[in-house]
Amino acid sequence: MSESSDIAVSGRLTAHETRTDTTSVITLVGEIDDDTGDLLRQALAAPREAGLHHIVADLGEVTFMDSTGINIFLTAHQSAHADGGWLRLAGAGVGVVRMLRIVGVDSVISLHPDVPAALND
Repeated sequence: MSESSDIAVSGRLTAHETRTDTTSVITLVGEIDDDTGDLLRQALAAPREAGLHHIVADLGEVTFMDSTGINIFLTAHQSAHADGGWLRLAGAGVGVVRMLRIVGVDSVISLHPDVPAALND
């Protein structure tokens, strides 16, 4: 069984969550930067607050991300890992993937081409 809901919406970023019994998929649409960072933190904290520690962040519709997003994802990864879970990033566009690889995020958080691949890892 799964449930779906909008977690947070701002002018430049939306976060929609789909939950199963064990996993949360957070679909992000828009830009991730200092102005939208709080919304991203809130979206990634919602599953953990509900007792879910397996999270996939779907970045397929993220058009821009700066270091704010990198830091938030690293913190969320550490929190999930501390609880025995994981955070996986899926579907990021070429520019976002390039940045994640340049700064080495891909050596800490697994990157996947799409949500099904992240769920089946």
